[in-house]
Amino acid sequence: MRDFSCFGENGVQIADAASSSSGSVTTSSGKFGQNLVTCVYQCRLRNFSCFIVTLTWTKSLMGQGLSVQIDDSTNHSLCKLEIKPGVFVKRRGFKNLEVGSKFIDVYWDLASAKFGFSPEPVEGFYLAVVVNKDLILMLGDMEKEVKSKIDVSSFTPNFVFVSKKEHVFGKKVYATRAQFCGKGEIHDVVIECDLVGTNDPCLLIRVDGKTMMQVKHLRWKFRGNYTILVDGLPVEVYWDVHNWLFGKLTGEANFLFQTCLSAEKMWASPSNMDASWSNSFRRDPQSHGLGFSLVLCAWKNE
Repeated sequence: MRDFSCFGENGVQIADAASSSSGSVTTSSGKFGQNLVTCVYQCRLRNFSCFIVTLTWTKSLMGQGLSVQIDDSTNHSLCKLEIKPGVFVKRRGFKNLEVGSKFIDVYWDLASAKFGFSPEPVEGFYLAVVVNKDLILMLGDMEKEVKSKIDVSSFTPNFVFVSKKEHVFGKKVYATRAQFCGKGEIHDVVIECDLVGTNDPCLLIRVDGKTMMQVKHLRWKFRGNYTILVDGLPVEVYWDVHNWLFGKLTGEANFLFQTCLSAEKMWASPSNMDASWSNSFRRDPQSHGLGFSLVLCAWKNE
């Protein structure tokens, strides 16, 4: 692969897969909890070639940042673009890359972006990825602005939301938002666990304020799984809170919410794909079991 490990103009860094960038915070236990959100999308060209696009939104004392990594269908890294905090402040730009016979264009506009507690914007932005004049990914709510900026053959990108991994922080309550199927609602997901002043803590998981599951006797059931229904779909929930109970109180727990659909349904109604329940968080775009995976690393703060 051609090496793009160099600094481009305007402070945008082009790098291969070995490079990484993330914002982080330190808990009182001394461990580093990264304040980042990673979203993975599987994208198709009109000739049915597949690409994996990984977006990592970060927030640190230096400001907000974004990295865009593009892999082919074999997980071979084509390029990685990093928008560093100093450039992120400028809020808009584009980058043209040539990787072998592929011409890759990335466009972004975050000038009016609105953020919640997460590093990921919620509205007022766009991000678009074009490969050989095919729009393969378009995110945000500024479609009119995108159409005025880029020249592509079609404005109907064919992509699937594979997975989302997020670091959340709190003392008792941990919250995020997730869309478990392509045309479904965006749901508020809340994890609640109070370890202070009790010898028998329990774990609660709520979706849109409704209690979906409760785990009692958590010291005996610190790892496990349970199936809930969201949008009429079965969602398997896995939890591992060992570090909360038997490590330092400011450690992290891990949660996985995973749906599963057939490949035909996934592409007919774009939603999401498969991700493994492991630290490496590897993707397999050739997998026959498709679905959406939400991974939460929940960090307890004192």
